[in-house]
Amino acid sequence: MPLLALGAASLLSGLAGALARLGAGTPSPLGAAAGHGVLMTLGFLGTLIALERAVALRQAWGYLAPLLSGLGGLAIVAGVPAPWPPLLMAAAGAWLSAGYLVMWQRQPTVHITVQALGALAWWGGAMCWLAGTDLPGLAPWLAAFVVLTIAGERVELARLALVGRRYREVVLVWSALILGGPALTVVWPAVGARVLGVGLLVLSGWLVRYDIARRTVHARGLTRYMASCLLTGYGWLGVAALIWIWRGALTDGPAYDATLHAVFLGFAMSMVLGHAPVILPAVLRVRLPYHPRDYGVLALLHGSLALRIVGGDLFDVELLRVVGGVLGVVTLLAFVAYAASSAYGARRGGHRPAVAAAPTTFELQGGRR
Repeated sequence: MPLLALGAASLLSGLAGALARLGAGTPSPLGAAAGHGVLMTLGFLGTLIALERAVALRQAWGYLAPLLSGLGGLAIVAGVPAPWPPLLMAAAGAWLSAGYLVMWQRQPTVHITVQALGALAWWGGAMCWLAGTDLPGLAPWLAAFVVLTIAGERVELARLALVGRRYREVVLVWSALILGGPALTVVWPAVGARVLGVGLLVLSGWLVRYDIARRTVHARGLTRYMASCLLTGYGWLGVAALIWIWRGALTDGPAYDATLHAVFLGFAMSMVLGHAPVILPAVLRVRLPYHPRDYGVLALLHGSLALRIVGGDLFDVELLRVVGGVLGVVTLLAFVAYAASSAYGARRGGHRPAVAAAPTTFELQGGRR
């Protein structure tokens, strides 16, 4: 819970920084506006992912990665000068990579390889930040970390639809493109960004074609909701890929804004909404009950993002950009409030997760219980 609280602190500070950047006139912590992107990706998503990995690893030392990233987020918010924030984030990425190495030694599979490459992207981006790279230069690294981590989990589940097919080579190809793109941006930004875009486009098409969400979307209840989150997220990933291929290196402007929010809100947050009913019970050991109103949060997420990207960025209407951005913040706050209230209610009612509890994704992937 304390580690989860560190991730929540980065989330709330990052949202406050987002409102400040939108010009919404809200008070913001010292470093929240400038560090908005890193807070949302490494401070929040990174801590959440590293915490789930630590739970799956079943080793006390694994919890150092989310602790370091959580402290790195606090350092950003407090305005602690360099090199401490990037140093803490780089150490967290290195420690998470070590955790994946242990997992890979236990179970040398392609999906753990993909996730380990995502951790290397985290570390590589933090090292570039430590060397003085600004946020636009970090964006491809952060995207590679988030996308490869999520894609690795989906690869394992997609195996059900890939029995008898030679899929490992294709997976390694798009993984190499997604990790190689950011590496190329260090010396050749325009080419590296387009390589990343090609990798994301191939991945989005691959996921739409082979992910089991294509079948489970026809189910009912929680299963259908999770599939809906996944498939809509893949659509936004394709949008970001096309913009990167079209425009190359991005440093500011509407295309830059649209690309980053398509990846980190449209794709990543759709994945968070879809996986929360499994991951949060695994971490907190309480049930997170599904309710049809969950679709309201999902619809608000995609509606606000479409308003911001299509109306605000594509047609350059500042009012729509601000309104879409504010609604996006409201969406994430609504999700956090709903998840917290559901978990609290379940804990008070003495309800433990039905899956003893919901196994972590590593356990679902055959890891040691």
